[in-house]
Amino acid sequence: MSRQSTDTDDARRQALLRDTLDRVGDKWTMQVIQRLDLDGVLRFTQLRDRLDGVSQKMLTRTLRSLERDGLVSRRVFPVVPPHVEYALTPLGRALAEAVCVLWEWVEQNVDAVESSRRGFDEAAPGAPASSAPTDAGERGAVPLLRSE
Repeated sequence: MSRQSTDTDDARRQALLRDTLDRVGDKWTMQVIQRLDLDGVLRFTQLRDRLDGVSQKMLTRTLRSLERDGLVSRRVFPVVPPHVEYALTPLGRALAEAVCVLWEWVEQNVDAVESSRRGFDEAAPGAPASSAPTDAGERGAVPLLRSE
């Protein structure tokens, strides 16, 4: 393999890594993946109803991106009104498993991280608080879902 093809492959991998991290880091992607992982096949309205606060437009956009990346499958039934089901593909399940490690880390360390943030903020009175979100209500933080 030539040096040029190795560089091209590395650039492609880096681009896919950046795209994947951007996708996983957005507000709705991991919630959709986790919900489909927990509940299996869901119709659009079922999925929307189980994701607190997502708009129809944002859920549609998120599902299309996930479908494009091969993470979610979309099955359309030719009936009136339209019946569409979404499910994780094997690739989507593999991503859910990989990210599960991060979810578990957060669950195990949430108290320690919050304590560190409080200590930092108290030690620097008058300094602006960190711009990082500190709870699920700020700037798209992804709350952990629980199975129902």
